Amino acid sequence: MSIKTKLEKFLKNHEKILILTVGNELRGDDGLGPAIAKKLSKNRKENLTVIDGGTVPENFTGKIKMEDPSHIIIIDAVEMGAEPGTIKIIKKDEIANYNISTHAMPLSFLIEYLKTHKDYKITLIGIQPKKLEFSTKISKPVKESMEKLNSILKETIQ
Repeated sequence: MSIKTKLEKFLKNHEKILILTVGNELRGDDGLGPAIAKKLSKNRKENLTVIDGGTVPENFTGKIKMEDPSHIIIIDAVEMGAEPGTIKIIKKDEIANYNISTHAMPLSFLIEYLKTHKDYKITLIGIQPKKLEFSTKISKPVKESMEKLNSILKETIQ
């Protein structure tokens, strides 16, 4: 099943979508989250909120609750042992199995905390990084995947 088809299935019957991106712009491909947030924020839609959670997405739980989305999509660099640029939708119960980004609190904890407030539908879209060392440059395969994901999100979120 394609990423677009999986995303359409996940978003079925959505009311309001919140996209939470995660990442550090100074750690190479980990900067994909903030870069995607900037692009998506340019195309505002009424039923979509985009939050750049940076390296501390847990600091945005109050804003997430205030926005009251039905569906939350988290986007982050995820070490999956795959080819750089690989995009994968990771179900919330599988998130703990992956090495996720460079932030301190595991996303699985953040998701569990949010679920104590409301039964949000939550998924993670991971992109396999090529490099995570100190740099402000995102590698070519990850940039290409970011463009592909941006297109899929624009087409899917109506």
